[in-house]
Amino acid sequence: MDLRTRTSLFCGALALAIAVSILLRGRRRRAHLYFAAFAADIGLWYVTQWAYHFVRSEVWVRFTAVLAVLLPQFAVHLFEVLVPQRDKRSTLLRVAGVLMVPMMVLVLSPEHKHGLVRGAVMLYVFGLISAGLWSLALRGERSRSRATQQRVRFLVVVGALAAVFTLADFLWFVGAPLPPVGGVLSIVFLFILAESMIRERLVDLYDILGRLLVSTALAFTLAGIFYVFVVLVGGFSTMYLNAILAAIVILVLFDPLRDKVEQYIHLAFFSERVDLDRAIAKARQQLAHVLETREMMQVALSAIEASRRATAAALYLRDPTGPDFELGQAFGPTPPPRIDSATARPLLDRLGSKASVPLELIRHGVIERRRGGQTLALEADERVLAAAEVLGPYKNGVCLAVRGESEAVVGVLLVVDDRVSDAFSSEDVALLEALCVQMSVVIENSQQYRRMQERDRLAALGQMAAGLAHEVKNPLGAIKGAAQLLAEPEEGTVTDPHSKEFLGIILEEVDRLDRVVGSVLDYARPSKGNPGAVDVNAVVRRTLQVLSSAQHSDHDVTVELGDGLPLVRADAEQLRQVLMNLVQNALQATSGKGGGVSVSTRCRPGGPGKNECIEIAVRDHGTGITPQVLKSLFVPFFTTKEKGTGLGLAISQRLVEEWGGRIEVVSQPGAGSTFSVVLPAGIELTTPLPGATGLATAPGTPGVEPA
Repeated sequence: MDLRTRTSLFCGALALAIAVSILLRGRRRRAHLYFAAFAADIGLWYVTQWAYHFVRSEVWVRFTAVLAVLLPQFAVHLFEVLVPQRDKRSTLLRVAGVLMVPMMVLVLSPEHKHGLVRGAVMLYVFGLISAGLWSLALRGERSRSRATQQRVRFLVVVGALAAVFTLADFLWFVGAPLPPVGGVLSIVFLFILAESMIRERLVDLYDILGRLLVSTALAFTLAGIFYVFVVLVGGFSTMYLNAILAAIVILVLFDPLRDKVEQYIHLAFFSERVDLDRAIAKARQQLAHVLETREMMQVALSAIEASRRATAAALYLRDPTGPDFELGQAFGPTPPPRIDSATARPLLDRLGSKASVPLELIRHGVIERRRGGQTLALEADERVLAAAEVLGPYKNGVCLAVRGESEAVVGVLLVVDDRVSDAFSSEDVALLEALCVQMSVVIENSQQYRRMQERDRLAALGQMAAGLAHEVKNPLGAIKGAAQLLAEPEEGTVTDPHSKEFLGIILEEVDRLDRVVGSVLDYARPSKGNPGAVDVNAVVRRTLQVLSSAQHSDHDVTVELGDGLPLVRADAEQLRQVLMNLVQNALQATSGKGGGVSVSTRCRPGGPGKNECIEIAVRDHGTGITPQVLKSLFVPFFTTKEKGTGLGLAISQRLVEEWGGRIEVVSQPGAGSTFSVVLPAGIELTTPLPGATGLATAPGTPGVEPA
């Protein structure tokens, strides 16, 4: 047998094997059946070629011609079922059915060997296949699904390549003496088409196609080099030397050729992802030198916008004074200015355990789960979608988590492309997740940088405080002593009322200055507490007992303490100082406004993979805090009180952070405020501890109204 005969048998066997493998799949759809028929037709066509070359019988020529007429019929039907037209029958199918009849008559007629008949059959075959591919491409571009668009483009490209190489091999049918290289390549692309019918992930298809193209291109290139050196340049006497030279040239050129071919294939099939990959890679390089969160947001969103892969994006960062997320920067439709953590809790909980949440994919999954009766998963997804309604125009996008040092979600990135559905593949989302990881690094670095700045500022403030203690407190003591002496005249001496008033002002202002200097010292010098296991309920009771004895107010303080709370690691006296500060602020906020103050404790989850936390909440029904004031609430020396130092909350926050906790604030102007001290829970309280029992008081503490 010659080369064409052996190649025809080889290609036919492979094509039939591909057809059988499709039929053996568990779930067969119409597309699978049409593809199996298409592959079987090609396989039998090659087998009849082998039979003709092997036995030289005219009957195999007719079989080959009949199979050639049937081939475009299967192909056109396959293309139609891949992306079907709605509410109307395909015109191309009707045309194909009409043309099949005269073509079949021609190939079965006595003139079937005539050149015009064979030429007409070849035009019929490749004309219909080309029209089918073109129609498939148009329907794919009209689809709203980006995934469908990408898959159709892939199928059209692979189908066109298979048709071209099959055409090259089909030319023998009209008498062109070409080597059977096209047959081998057509089977290669037939295999790729088979894989595209059973694989859902386009990245797998691209990988398979890329590897085959690279291997095929390298094989032909290297074969050409070997042919030039061994056959054209050298004769038999120098064949071994030329073979060695060819091998050396192949070894030198192999790596650069492979890299170049892979580069072009990657650009051809991953053009959109290449743009996104380049933009994000550039952004990650820039973010490596960024320390400010505002600059980070600018770089990240500019990269997403420059990639042209999204029509809108928004980045939210967690409010340092509370659990909500504030809008940092965005482009596209106007996003909501704030994400309320209570309303969006199911979505935020999902982000706590996953790097990204594709909301549109969840919407599609809800439909499938409802059909499949998956109740628990359906309810969870529906809660996530209901929570996503707060995102407004971004409710169908991809939500990505930006995490902090403790893996807590400190930011939320929303990316939307409203031009198509299924806009972002899993590979696109993976690139965006990598960008979020880089943003997390920037946030960690910025926090570390702020801590370094805070440490340097505290060191300078400590030096200033030491100077204040020496240069200010000592003179203040002398002034106060002199004023007290003047305020207590000798017997028989009458003090002028105006002088008495001025002396009272002096003493009052001296005391105020002494408190200011003391607050600066407390804030500047390192904490000297003694953290240990503390029962927060006992601390709350003792704090309210102390306040009740000194409080001359008509406001009621109600308390609601959780049962069986685990201990926390803190300093009991300092925690009492923090609570006293918060309760006093709450009482002042409700002064003259009516309503009371409530103090409650409870245990709340700490998030996926984290220990639970203990929350001490102080609520008031006062005037509330404006957003402008809320941003500066914990800034040292910031105060809205006439005689305040602006250090109470700053000191409280610093103490709580030293224990691994945080202070959260939720406030609405005119509706009151809630300050929550959140501390990580420690060991369970099994035996009374000296530090805890010493703080406990009996129920019914005077001045404290039980809830």
